[in-house]
Amino acid sequence: MIIDYFKYITLFILAVFIQVLIFDNIYFYGYAHVFFYVIFILLLPFEINKYTLMILGFILGIIVDIFNNSIGMHAFATVFISFLRPYVLQIYSTKDEYEIGHKPGLYDYGYGWFIRYSLTLLFIHHFIFYFIEVFRFYNFHLTFIKIIISSIASLIFIILYQLLFFRNKA
Repeated sequence: MIIDYFKYITLFILAVFIQVLIFDNIYFYGYAHVFFYVIFILLLPFEINKYTLMILGFILGIIVDIFNNSIGMHAFATVFISFLRPYVLQIYSTKDEYEIGHKPGLYDYGYGWFIRYSLTLLFIHHFIFYFIEVFRFYNFHLTFIKIIISSIASLIFIILYQLLFFRNKA
């Protein structure tokens, strides 16, 4: 139990540092920005209380906002996906399919499930973030392209992280 808390605290700190020190300084041709820090929300256990999840989402988002001087944009988008996460999990399968002790990752539920789950939340996060950033629907198609490319880029780095640092249980 305490080991799990230590793992999640480490993931939180690592996600923030990787976001702030690496991905906030990399832009892929102005169209893609990787929001790696969302991995923390994606990988939290199924059993987490929804209010705790939203508080953790706020803390995560506000810390990234402080480093980026982005006045609450990350916090809002992260709290929003924290709020929607239980509903997204419910859409992709019933509560009975989630076993205690399993985490919503690649190795516990497979690539297909994880990609659908994480891409849904990443797309929602990016949609909220980019439309708060531009605060208008002018050039909607350019913003939408940015959302799609950034969501896919974020997903790729989140999957790579899991492949590199999490062991297969099989």
